[in-house]
Amino acid sequence: MQVPLLDLKPQYAVLKDEILTAIAELCDSQQFILGPAVESFEQNVARYCSAPFACGVSSGSDALLLALMAENIGPGDEVITSAYTFFATAGAICRCGAKPVFVDIDPVSYTIDTALIEAKITPRCKAIIPVHLYGQTADMQAVMALADKYGLCVIEDACQAIGAECRGQRTGAIGHYGCLSFFPSKNLGGFGDAGMVLCRDPERDKLLKILRNHGMAPQYHHKLIGGNFRIDALQALVLDIKLKYLDSWTESRQKNYADYCALLSDCPEIICPEIAAWSTRHVMNQFVIRLTGGRRNQVWEGLKAAGIGCAVYYPVPLHLQECFQSLGYREGDCPASEAAANETLALPIYPELSHIQKKYVADTLLSLVKG
Repeated sequence: MQVPLLDLKPQYAVLKDEILTAIAELCDSQQFILGPAVESFEQNVARYCSAPFACGVSSGSDALLLALMAENIGPGDEVITSAYTFFATAGAICRCGAKPVFVDIDPVSYTIDTALIEAKITPRCKAIIPVHLYGQTADMQAVMALADKYGLCVIEDACQAIGAECRGQRTGAIGHYGCLSFFPSKNLGGFGDAGMVLCRDPERDKLLKILRNHGMAPQYHHKLIGGNFRIDALQALVLDIKLKYLDSWTESRQKNYADYCALLSDCPEIICPEIAAWSTRHVMNQFVIRLTGGRRNQVWEGLKAAGIGCAVYYPVPLHLQECFQSLGYREGDCPASEAAANETLALPIYPELSHIQKKYVADTLLSLVKG
């Protein structure tokens, strides 16, 4: 049996007619840059995430960069973030000329360990970027308390967590900015790259929308230096259609999570992902197990040989990446991140996964671990 890590074809098959009809209408209008499709999508995502404002952009990576630019963060500034996440989080900080300051993760939630943040705050620190990883939120109450105490900006990296909730609040609408990604593999995925910046301040929203369009306002007048960070109208159109189905897809992911936990419950060598106390809605962007005892790579190869799609997210934590050597971090500086990099493995959890496929994955995994 073949079980891919992600299969987007079943989702597309259901929505194909609706999407192609809408694309044809857009092509007839020839309004491909910003316009009504983008405005509609921005309004609907803002409503879904309980955020007053939304600014559609070209990718999740550019969403992070744009939020930092809007806060005028640059050379000489420091930004605190997680040592265990996708590279774009730290990459955006460096692209602004600022210095990333890495904090270790909570080993259960894989999100930033808020108890370790305060010790890393210096007079040069301007912002914190907590990452809501694998569909689960960071402890935003603790992050916001520190931000308020030290006068810091909070930019939520919610690229893997649209619709997730921390103590009943939707991600992206808790901090000063919230960054979303609509990369095809995300829970809400487009037909290419796309992203969004959420915020609660009308002046920040106005600035974001100027900066995403080369800093231009009015046309051909530039008081600011921005960039071309506009979301394509085509992506906005497709995503606006998909947004209507997102909650049902999330429910399917949550059921898949519960089924896996039940199927694997009798094997203590396999640690299933846990939901943190503050995480009141986990959207299960990935199902990441932990395999201790140095067996992860062996099991990984065995699953692939059995036709099961699986992946290791972030085998090298950010503080140990070659491009950050000049920052002076060493092995052992972020032990929980390093352990996660060495012990975790992601299994298929996409909404259309059948019970037969889940059982095959679980049975194969159990035989490899116990064999």
